[in-house]
Amino acid sequence: MSMARRGMLGPMAILMDEARWWFQGRKWCHLVSDVSYEELLEFADGLGIPRRGFQGDHYDIPEEYRDEMVAAGAQVVESRELVRRLRGAGLRLSPAERRARAG
Repeated sequence: MSMARRGMLGPMAILMDEARWWFQGRKWCHLVSDVSYEELLEFADGLGIPRRGFQGDHYDIPEEYRDEMVAAGAQVVESRELVRRLRGAGLRLSPAERRARAG
């Protein structure tokens, strides 16, 4: 996965939680916007994050890329805060909604 930085992006409300979920031998974290999906997609596209990592309302990001996301402007918050803000913005999808959007 290439996430080469393509330059600094403007101010955004991009949030990232701690890496605590194991999958395929790596620790993963979540990257979201509490403003819009478009903002999240723009941020991710600007960093070269593959769209296959987009899960309908968040990106799954391997732990080794966290520093790069933070350097590009992602704010680190606890997982509970990330979900609270995502729900508060009306952007949190249920698992069934995520599956429906993927299919």
